[in-house]
Amino acid sequence: MATSLDTRLTEIEARFQAVSDELASPDVVNDQERMRDLGRSFAELQEIVQPYREYRQASAQAEEARQMEAAESEPEMAAYFRDEADRAEERAAELRGRLELLLIPKDPNDGKNVIVEIRAGAGGQEAALWAAELFEMYRRLAERHRWRTEVLSTSESEGGGVKEVVMEVRGADANARLKHESGVHRVQRVPVTESQGRLHTSTATVAVLPEAEEVDVEIRPEDLQIDVYRSSGPGGQSVNTTDSAVRITHKPTGIKVACQEERSQLQNREKAMRYLRARLLQRAQDEAQAKEAASRRSQVGSGERAEKIRTYNFPDGRVTDHRIKHTSHRLQDVLLGGEALDEFVDLLRSAERADQLATPEGSPDAKG
Repeated sequence: MATSLDTRLTEIEARFQAVSDELASPDVVNDQERMRDLGRSFAELQEIVQPYREYRQASAQAEEARQMEAAESEPEMAAYFRDEADRAEERAAELRGRLELLLIPKDPNDGKNVIVEIRAGAGGQEAALWAAELFEMYRRLAERHRWRTEVLSTSESEGGGVKEVVMEVRGADANARLKHESGVHRVQRVPVTESQGRLHTSTATVAVLPEAEEVDVEIRPEDLQIDVYRSSGPGGQSVNTTDSAVRITHKPTGIKVACQEERSQLQNREKAMRYLRARLLQRAQDEAQAKEAASRRSQVGSGERAEKIRTYNFPDGRVTDHRIKHTSHRLQDVLLGGEALDEFVDLLRSAERADQLATPEGSPDAKG
């Protein structure tokens, strides 16, 4: 039975053949613009058609070897055909995975660095402690992947927690691997301050914003209100004797960002501007998506900040992602930013890929 992927690949091959035929037509030779368009389409479609034909050939070889294995009475020859079939099936599976990736529309943000915002939600001091733990989780994950991190802004709370922390993560695949982390992260555990041993539920929100270049977002100087002040620590006490902290307000949208991590006002201003550009880009993208919401299918990891995406249950040592209905019993490894967290990331990316493959929009068969 043909899948939606097989149907799309068949259509792409038919389109490739049509383009090839048109390129060979004498009528096109004198139309340079049409020749360029067809040449571009030919190259794009060939990137998919070539591995598709190899995939069909490997699948046919595997089927033929299985039939010969079943018909063979000699054990040695049967084993030979079985090995041939295994190799052909392995090759076919590899090619099919490659084809799936080729058919997925590229996310223009996937090559960008990201800004990760973590804010304490419901739960008071326990929520602030939880936000701090999430920050450490992502910092360690970044360290494992050799991504560079830099804190842009921190608002600490009493007792070692954070009301809010904003971190820049720099790495070629940072956005591709972190973009599904946006949403509400819920923790269930007995707080250290709980004398009765009662289980509490607290939350923290995470937002992952692709970093914007200056060309992505236009910011007019007259739209900015820039204030400088002295950096402060927990409880509001001053930790700097100069006005090095910077707060920037984008007057048309009301978006405010602040940075006080550096001792230099210039450095804080530069960081704050990077943060502001990311916030404005995210706002523009959210508005564009909202306009399409009525006709657009719900996607895995839509990034809605009010969406409860994951629950971390300490008594049972488990983590559950509610979007993909996956549970891991390696809570501590997840919190250490280890392979268990990468497992969630990989499953979310696979779910996104499956969703995109089921949606024909943006596939190369529409080009030309």
